[in-house]
Amino acid sequence: MMLTADYVALMARYNAWQNAQIMRSLDGVSLKLLTEDHGAFFGSILGTLNHILWADRLWLNRFGVDESRPDCGIGESTALTPTGAAWSADRFAVDGRISAWAGRVHSIDLTGDLTFYSGALGAEVTRPVAACVAHMFNHQTHHRGQVHAMLTRAGLAAPVTDIVFMPEEAQ
Repeated sequence: MMLTADYVALMARYNAWQNAQIMRSLDGVSLKLLTEDHGAFFGSILGTLNHILWADRLWLNRFGVDESRPDCGIGESTALTPTGAAWSADRFAVDGRISAWAGRVHSIDLTGDLTFYSGALGAEVTRPVAACVAHMFNHQTHHRGQVHAMLTRAGLAAPVTDIVFMPEEAQ
């Protein structure tokens, strides 16, 4: 699998753009609506957004970007932040770390293997770095699609998700 530093930079910019749109969509939305079960895999809008945030923090730790890692497992990932405002603040900070990391990545950094402990598998695993990086961005996109559906179902503005329509000035 061949990934390039340009791909990582593009996906980091796309991630930040998507999350900024979601933050605007959630501004002023009640905690009740954010936490009610909408039938998605992680239940609620906030629960799903928290899960994405949790996974991003976990991958940043695995990639050696952050020393800290979430202190909860996947089962508690939906409760990472208690409100939309708290999620927005944490999300903004993590997106900044993803963007800074993406700006430092060289294509050679995306070769070789990464060994990490998988709580989901309960074992240490080794996978190609490129596949892990692609998975992090794919995981975000997959679950943001669920958030998009929940926002639409709730009658809220859902973000434009097409990467080809991302403005050049988007982070």
